Amino acid sequence: MPAPGKLDRSLKEFWVQNPWDIVAHGHNLSSFERNRVYLNVRGNQFMEISHLTRADSDGDGRAAVAADFRNNGRMDLLVRQVGGGPLLLFENDFPAKNYLKVTLRGRPELGRVPTSNRQGIGARLIAEAGGRRIIREMMPLNSFNSQSPCIAHFGLGDADRVDRLTIRWPSGREQLVSSIPANGHVVVTEGAAEFEVVEPGRIIPP
Repeated sequence: MPAPGKLDRSLKEFWVQNPWDIVAHGHNLSSFERNRVYLNVRGNQFMEISHLTRADSDGDGRAAVAADFRNNGRMDLLVRQVGGGPLLLFENDFPAKNYLKVTLRGRPELGRVPTSNRQGIGARLIAEAGGRRIIREMMPLNSFNSQSPCIAHFGLGDADRVDRLTIRWPSGREQLVSSIPANGHVVVTEGAAEFEVVEPGRIIPP
């Protein structure tokens, strides 16, 4: 064992005078902390369930994207590790519940100031279903060097429809859409009276 104050190279200890030299010399400050997963419990608290999900990797995960990769209404998690290594896809195998996916289509040509962008980025969506209010913001940017799909995903539990969906567009327009059936994907166009249903295999023009 080295004397006090001396480096223990068996533990890969090192000294640098300039913090930027850490990366230049091939070192990494990661202590390989295990990732953490928290379960939202009815909007009142969070429960730490990392060990149950097997997502508690020690690979120094930085980019994390939550999306419905299997198109079954359940949000999976894709994690990219900073030191290289494989992309990790953690499949969500919680019991299936009702859900709704919403894509927005803004209309800059409406001539409002400010206008909405084509994908409705920056919009706020408020869904009322089964006596609950669920709020989502259309912000596809997510964590470090990653981006989520431009889709708002609502977990509805046992509710079989969204009674009211209020959209506050970037243009300032507020739009209300009523009675949207659960377990589907809809496209809402700014200012349109009706929504479109996304059918697998059918292409909806941008």
